[in-house]
Amino acid sequence: MSLSQLPSMTKLLKDPRLAALPHALAKRAAKQVVDEARTIVLGGGPLPDDLPGRAADRAALLQVGALRRVINATGIVIHTNLGRAPMAQEVVDAVGAVAGGYANLEMVLSTGGRGGRLAGVIEHTLALTGAEAAIAVNNNAAAVMICLTALASGKDVLVSRGELVEIGGSFRVPEIVAAGGARLVEVGTTNRTRTADFANAITDQTALILRVHPANFKQIGFIERAPREELVALGRERNIPVVEDLGSGLLGSPMSLAGEPMPSDSDEPVDSVVRSGMDLVCFSGDKLLGGPQSGIVVGRADLVSKLRKHPMYRAMRLDKMSLVALETTLRMIREGRESDIPVRSMMARTVEDCRVIGEQIAARVPGATLEEDVGFSGGGALPGTGLRTTVVAIRGGDIEAWAAQLRRGETPVVARVARDALIVDPRTLLPGDVDRLIDCLNGVIGAD
Repeated sequence: MSLSQLPSMTKLLKDPRLAALPHALAKRAAKQVVDEARTIVLGGGPLPDDLPGRAADRAALLQVGALRRVINATGIVIHTNLGRAPMAQEVVDAVGAVAGGYANLEMVLSTGGRGGRLAGVIEHTLALTGAEAAIAVNNNAAAVMICLTALASGKDVLVSRGELVEIGGSFRVPEIVAAGGARLVEVGTTNRTRTADFANAITDQTALILRVHPANFKQIGFIERAPREELVALGRERNIPVVEDLGSGLLGSPMSLAGEPMPSDSDEPVDSVVRSGMDLVCFSGDKLLGGPQSGIVVGRADLVSKLRKHPMYRAMRLDKMSLVALETTLRMIREGRESDIPVRSMMARTVEDCRVIGEQIAARVPGATLEEDVGFSGGGALPGTGLRTTVVAIRGGDIEAWAAQLRRGETPVVARVARDALIVDPRTLLPGDVDRLIDCLNGVIGAD
């Protein structure tokens, strides 16, 4: 096969299917298709047929954009690769209302004077946590970073060796401490750290004691962790702020997992941590809270004021859409409507709830069967805590190919491949997903 058989860009773009499109879009799509065809031919393969049609299809995909709505059929509720927490429809509507126009972001409408952009978020956060003050930034890593930078730059921060965790990507506690301009002082051992270890490590250079949530893993066996109340007392005695990075933000009424009470050794509610006397508490506005990506710091008013006045705060501020999404989510929790927040309702689904949804799918997809399985919360929340579920299992074909085709579809579907089957977990399906999912499954499996 010769490269001379490849059509020229000029000829390709004259095809009516491409000529009707915006020229820049058609040219971009055509170039991609021709480059791919060239690679195939150079590899000894045949020239793909109907290059103009392929280019038109590619143009349609390019118009959709890189970031697309997908169906999460993995059973991982807070799926980092899929955007973590899906937000409630009430939140989506509130965001749409301010995104398409102007909003009183920093104006008090009653007086016309300048106001604070965090007013609504702070009101609900303080009511839910009982803290003196609060601030919100663009994610929880930023929340921890501004605490370190504003309170401990150039000085020592004490952290237990058992809490020097990595929470995905580049969020590694030692590196975050260094990036905040502070010096890390490791305390205790990997498996056992006592309050006395912190007390012995304090010097005149100690600016902060940092307690870190052990996200994504759980220690068992011969272990010990300095009790929160003892660290608070030590901080008071030595006049050193104690800050806790709580990771996932659990607010509102007690949470249930798959219809059962939340395990006591899993993520703790923010309000109980605040009541322990912790000087500052950092947590995510997404994950278990179920709102937009954001980080919240609550605690002592004098310390929060230092964070807010620090120059770095401006670089970490939330925009109007994230603020209204966070405020609306917090208001829903404050009103006791956690069940309307997708993350919370998904976590609470029982095996039987998942079975009912699974039966709807299995009844309309040939070869599908139901099996009991275990899913996870994801996002570093509730490490080691499985969510019992009923899944739909589909066998009898090229499972990996099915999964790939589902991801590439017009409505992308992300499922799991396990036990020589395509696994669909109903736990993470949103309203309206079931019918679209069934059509996608039948379109892929039926064409196999």
